[in-house]
Amino acid sequence: MKPRTVLVAAGVLLLGSAAVAQFGDLSKLTLKSTTVVGNVTVIEGANGFSGGNVGLSFGDDGAVLIDDGLPGVGPKLKAKVALLTKKPIRFVINTHWHFDHTGGNVLFGGGSVLIAHDNVRKRMSADQVISMGDQKMNIPATAPGGLPLVTFGDDVTLHLNGDDVHVVHVPPAHTDGDAIVHFTKANVIHAGDVFINKGYPIVDVQNGGKYEGLITAADKLLAIANDTTKIIPGHGPVGGKADVAAWRERLIKMRDLVAKAAAGGKTVEQVKAAKPLAEYDATYGQGMMKTDNIVEMIHRSASLK
Repeated sequence: MKPRTVLVAAGVLLLGSAAVAQFGDLSKLTLKSTTVVGNVTVIEGANGFSGGNVGLSFGDDGAVLIDDGLPGVGPKLKAKVALLTKKPIRFVINTHWHFDHTGGNVLFGGGSVLIAHDNVRKRMSADQVISMGDQKMNIPATAPGGLPLVTFGDDVTLHLNGDDVHVVHVPPAHTDGDAIVHFTKANVIHAGDVFINKGYPIVDVQNGGKYEGLITAADKLLAIANDTTKIIPGHGPVGGKADVAAWRERLIKMRDLVAKAAAGGKTVEQVKAAKPLAEYDATYGQGMMKTDNIVEMIHRSASLK
């Protein structure tokens, strides 16, 4: 996935249904699956976008999905899984509450156990508003059948298909309900949106996200991973420990650039005018999420410490 596509994919959650619509007719959407390691697969839109990267593990004990894409993608995702395994989808784990990762919950919740952090259920149970700059989107509460049935505080472990799947909550980062999913024996991690490979970081500040938490989450990923670990990001290509290390370095540099531009109590408009992230604009700032949006996000998150 190209950097601009990654940025668009990550930013769509902040731009509403009109943005989702511009990805085209879902009836024409095709999904592709790529084996990560063994029985762990990543599923994504072959034509560029279907929501966040979906993880799939399957074996004798059944199948488990990590996230389930945008609203409307669920039927195609279900059909794609059926081509890969005849086993039922027993569990769906949500890495966080945003609709590009939970859009299939209502569909899958009828026959699968939905699992997520406590705050994911809380967010999805009530109407929410996501806003950044002049962009604002109202998110209605999810129907009861699409709410996580099992929630956890710090962590939970699933034992299936010969693996121990450890789901770990990280401190507020992209949202206040982020979780990373570690297939301990397969040596695969699904990071959700605390890691966006080849794209800008996105923090839902209004709903409990914190920029510093992304750095903490990167530290957690680096502590778990080794040199052969495969890491599935929320958006972008599957990476490894070196990609997360580069991501962490970029997070820190971007934070420090914005902080330097904000020195002396400058307003967010003054900071944006200084163009502290200009070096990233050509690579990441040409999609829906503009570099000024990211500057504002980092500035706003810092002000809430």
